[in-house]
Amino acid sequence: MSGNAGADLREEVRSRYAAAARAVMEPKSGAPAGCCDGSQASSCCGTEPDSDPADVFGTLYGEGETDELPAEAVLASLGCGNPVAVAGLNEGERVLDLGSGGGIDVLLSARRVGPSGFAYGVDMTDEMLQLARANAARAGARNVEFRKGQIEAFPLPDASVDVVISNCVINLSTDKPAVLAEMFRVLVPGGRIGITDVVAEDRLTPADRAAAGSYVGCIAGALSRAEYLAGLAAAGFAGASVTFTTEAASGIHSAIIRAIKPASS
Repeated sequence: MSGNAGADLREEVRSRYAAAARAVMEPKSGAPAGCCDGSQASSCCGTEPDSDPADVFGTLYGEGETDELPAEAVLASLGCGNPVAVAGLNEGERVLDLGSGGGIDVLLSARRVGPSGFAYGVDMTDEMLQLARANAARAGARNVEFRKGQIEAFPLPDASVDVVISNCVINLSTDKPAVLAEMFRVLVPGGRIGITDVVAEDRLTPADRAAAGSYVGCIAGALSRAEYLAGLAAAGFAGASVTFTTEAASGIHSAIIRAIKPASS
């Protein structure tokens, strides 16, 4: 993708998610708190403007899992799964959430890793960072930090986290090899990824994906399963798997992606 095209798409994504954050922080009178340009905030990733988000992608948090979180964090959840559960977090681990948005997965991660662990969130959108930091303060979370940055270049040092998670964000990147390489870089040897993302069946060409939905709707930019596995291998990961869960459109699925950075790295 050319530099100009990539920059234009990144700005389109940033603008859409900024609007989602503002809709939560400053709901219009008479509109639901989660609205984003006329649709629910949870529709900002994974749906077209006139579709019902419940019919496409939806977060899969367990009953009661988000009860103690600020309502604003839940309203700003824009994902397609539950990477916190996928990653199998343990006490004391350091976690990085890519495209952390309103902070829901960072706050859930912080709870799971406990006071001896730590959860970082990286997001490029000022409005989402403002919302996430406010949500962390409301939740009284002390073992979290939100940093501004792009997921193609994390503002963290090498080998600084045990786990990388992400919720329906990597498909939005215009340089996915850079994202996968950055995940590998910041993980400690033996570290792992636990990601939920939108993934296409191998039969769909890039043109098929573009016809199925927009880039900012998390469809056109989706990798195929084979492309995801090849990209993870090229970045150095081992034991990679891509497991389809919910089908959002013909040949387009929410998926769970797991992989490990070899201990000898």
